[in-house]
Amino acid sequence: MKIAIVTDGPYGERAYATIKQEFDCDYIVMETPSSTFMDEIDLPPETMKKLEKADIILSYVLHPDLSLDLVEALHDKVEWIIVGAWRGDGFKNQLESYGNVTCPENMCDLSENGNPYFDELVSKFGMPVVRVNCQGNKVVDVEVLRCSPCGSTQFVADEMIGESIKTLPIKAGLRIQHYPCKAPKMRLFTDDECKKEMAANFHKKAFEDALKKVSTDKK
Repeated sequence: MKIAIVTDGPYGERAYATIKQEFDCDYIVMETPSSTFMDEIDLPPETMKKLEKADIILSYVLHPDLSLDLVEALHDKVEWIIVGAWRGDGFKNQLESYGNVTCPENMCDLSENGNPYFDELVSKFGMPVVRVNCQGNKVVDVEVLRCSPCGSTQFVADEMIGESIKTLPIKAGLRIQHYPCKAPKMRLFTDDECKKEMAANFHKKAFEDALKKVSTDKK
């Protein structure tokens, strides 16, 4: 499966570094239009050819007109488009009206939707899932089964080795605060702490579920 990550700014590099470990992945940088809003934007033919070859496109394009033009031009040529950078619910609704476009609140809340290509990607990247191995009350290993696209789940997993299982989920949720999450900066009029709290809760739950699985397996 072919993944293409497209950006016009500072976002997308970490997703590329993470996703290319599992999938054939291209990282495509487009030139940012000179003004905030433009009636017509030239889409470079060579860039469009590369994007059309992808099964799934992850867009970190911040310029709203460029983002919309890309979706309009590509939605019927690829299986799915995930828009990681969008501004306002109205714009989100406009993009998602194409049917095979999703604009997640956070990239780490992606989950299966029934499309085989989308689900193949989300089997590896999206809402975090981990497996915890313990000796007594201590964590000796954490296996990341599904990582957030930015790599934060692996960061947290590595930090949890040696922690007590009694406080593990809470510490996992707190530790995510030390990973420089860029999601809030890709939104306009958003609450940075709200987005960080969302990511913290996803990871807290992932470790809670992992500990429940350990407890069940021991019975």
